[in-house]
Order: sequence, then structure tokens, then C-alpha cells
Amino acid sequence: MSFESAGYQLQPVLPELVLAVGAMVLLMVGAYRGVRTTGLVTVLSLVLLVVVGALELTLPAGKQVTFNGSFIVDDFARFMKILALIGSGATLVLSTEFLAEPSRRIFEYSILVLLSTLGMMILISAGDLIMLYLGLELMSLALYVVAASNRDDGKSTEAGLKYFVLGALSSGMLLYGASLIYGFTGTVSFVGIAAATKTSSIGIVFGIVFLLAGLCFKISAVPFHMWTPDVYEGAPTPVTAFFASAPKVAALAVFTRVALTAFPGITLQWQQIVVFVSIASMALGSFAAIGQKNIKRLMAYSSIGHMGFALVGLAAGTAEGAQGVLVYIAIYVAMTLGSFSVILAMKRNGQHVENISDFSGLSRTNPLLAFFFAMLLFSLAGVPPLAGFFAKWYVFSAAIKANLFALAVIGVVTSVVGAFYYLSIVKVMYFDEPLKELDPMRVELRAVLAIAGLFTIFFFAYPGPLVSVASAAAKSLF
Repeated sequence: MSFESAGYQLQPVLPELVLAVGAMVLLMVGAYRGVRTTGLVTVLSLVLLVVVGALELTLPAGKQVTFNGSFIVDDFARFMKILALIGSGATLVLSTEFLAEPSRRIFEYSILVLLSTLGMMILISAGDLIMLYLGLELMSLALYVVAASNRDDGKSTEAGLKYFVLGALSSGMLLYGASLIYGFTGTVSFVGIAAATKTSSIGIVFGIVFLLAGLCFKISAVPFHMWTPDVYEGAPTPVTAFFASAPKVAALAVFTRVALTAFPGITLQWQQIVVFVSIASMALGSFAAIGQKNIKRLMAYSSIGHMGFALVGLAAGTAEGAQGVLVYIAIYVAMTLGSFSVILAMKRNGQHVENISDFSGLSRTNPLLAFFFAMLLFSLAGVPPLAGFFAKWYVFSAAIKANLFALAVIGVVTSVVGAFYYLSIVKVMYFDEPLKELDPMRVELRAVLAIAGLFTIFFFAYPGPLVSVASAAAKSLF
């Protein structure tokens, strides 16, 4: 029997195969040569991600399905995979200084980022519950290790352990939900589940609740957010930047695909769950961040809030809502990577500083850095005409068109509350007395900040390409 006749056409999975083989080859290189190859492995990992992204873009247009429907490549998957690859690639760039220190020369770091990215790509293309779980676990297992990659730091080890224990709990909940759905529908395929769930039953609703609970953990949505502040603070800062970008893309992608393609006949049931999670995440992300002193903990609560805003688009349950989710997550990744490049640049006398008070008077000691960070913070707050405003505009307008007026109003109110803590950082930078000048900013951090900052500032001038690609990607789900 040939591969193609059995439903195993390998062309759609070519990028994933190249990434998997490349990661294994680099692992062998590192194992053979030792820590001396850390820099080389990091550079080659970055090149591999670029090659995989190019392969993804050269796949034939339209929808491709392989492994008997388990693996789907469509415009939605391509959009999210490219975004995840950008997040992973930027993480490796931001990690250069971290890996350069003699005590942290660990070639495995880059390999783990590659393997986690492979899990993300599988997760984004998952067409059934088994492939979803395989992708999720491959992504998560690597993340548990990189969270604790700074082995000499107790906080990093604690972060990895917390993430692992709570991640195992969430995986159990997701598996329980998947087993319930399989038990009541007789299939694990999203298409088969959609055909079997024209009407809801109590068992399927329970299955959806547990399944979405497991996915909520991965995007740090309330009430499964409890790991986020501690892990963000304890993990090495480049790892925190990774957590805040690429895995969020993959988890939100599968959240959207599952809701819209596996349960289109019972939208009202999962919509109630998404609306509750969205409101709770927006509220907690806005209010809990106000009292934070550590910038990484503040970014953790910011991330929780932004996932709530992204879910506003999903709650609409329409193609326009899905488009809003895609535009939102793309802009969110740019803002987050730019912000973390600034946080990584906060060094005095060779020591990283993480308190918000350490930004005091930055506008006078480093005006360009302060300007770009202020623009990113204004964008995170949703101030027009920056990119963050348009991100919220698309999800709120989709919610209004779906008659979710209360959700949109709550979103606007929590945006105003959230603006307080973003603007308080701007106030510290521009109106407080300056501290000692920061160490010079490394060139790779400048590059990431420049790209993210310019995208955020000038998005309003030419939003067409991103919006049109997001629109085509969203329609491919329906």
C-alpha cells in the first residue's frame, strides 16, 4: 500500500519533518562537541526556523489534509505557524546574551525551543483530539525544562516545578474532557465531532468544559492563570519572553479551531464559557497588575488581560470574530517582544534590574529607549493610533455585531483600568528623578525593539496586508 493511498501524504507535514530532523541533528552536534557549540547551535537553530518558515510559505495554496484528517494545513494554520516561528526566532535572538555567560552555556536551550516550536506547529494543524494532545504535550514538556534552564537560580527551578505540576493537572483535565467527548460522539475527529453534535447533551457540555479548561491553562486565562505571575518572574527573562509570545499563539490557535470547527452546532454552549473566561481574564489582568512592583510580574498580568481581549473575538463565533483574534494575536506578539527587548536591556553595572522604579528618569538618560518603550506601553493600553488600538477595535466590533454588547462594554471599561498601570510606567520614565545610566543596549535587542516598535507605531498607515491575510485565514475555518 502506498503512502498516498493510505491517506499519508507527506507534503503538508514537510516543514514539521524538516524541523524535527534538524533539531535531532543539532542535538547530536551539541552532544558530540559539548558546550563549546552553544553559539553555533543557536545560530543554526535560527537559520532552521527561517528555512521552516520559507517551506511553510511555499506549500500549495488551499486546504490540505493528511494522516486521515488528523493534520490540517489551511490559511489559518499557515498564518499562526508563521507567527509562532517569528516568536520562537525572536526568542533565540533575545537569548544571545543569556547564553553567552559561561555558567549558562547550554546548547540544549536552543534545541528545546525548536522542539517546543515543533509541538506548536503540530498543535496549530491538529484535526483531531489525539493530534491536539500530542502537539500540546510536545510543546509543554520543552517549556517545563526551559523555565528551569537557569540551574543555579532557585527562583528559576521553582518556576519550572510550578509550571510542571500545574501543567500536568491541566493536561489531565484536557484528557478527561477529550475522553468524554469521544465517549458521547464516538469519534476524535473535529469534523466527526461537528457532525455528531448538532444538538448538545449534558455529557458533551461537560466534555467541552474540561477540554476548554485545559486550553485556558495554556493561554493563562482566568481561572487557570495562577502559574503565570510566579513563572514569568522566576524564569530567565528570555524564557519569559518566549512564554509570552509563541506558545500563546499556538494555544489560542487550537482554542479557536476547536471551538469553531468541532462544535459549530452548539455555539451557544461554548460561547457562555468563552464569555465568562474573557470577562474574568480582562478584569483580573487589569486590576491585579496595578499593585505590581516587578516589571515581569506586571507583564504576566498584562498577558492574562490580553488573552481575555483576544477571546472577545472568539466569543462572537463568526468569521469576523476569528479575524479579530488573528489580528489581535499578531499585534500582541509584536508588542510583547518589543517590551521584553526593553526589559532585557535594563542592566546597571552588568546586573539586570527588574523593578518598575528602576525605569526612573529613563527619558533623560536614554531618551530613544524611553520613547520606544512608551509607545509600546501606549499600544498595550490601546491608545490610538497605535497598533494596540486597532487590535481591540477588531475584536470589539466583532462582538458588537454578534450582539455581545455587555462583553464589548466590559472590555472597554477594563481597557481604561488597564491603561492606568501602563501609563504609570510612562510617568516613572518621564517625570521621576533619573537613576544611574543603563549599560549600553546590545545590538540584537536594538534590532528586535526597532522592528517591533516601528510596526506598532506605523501600523495605522498600512494595516491592509495583515488585515486581509487574517481575513482569508479566518474564512478558511468556515
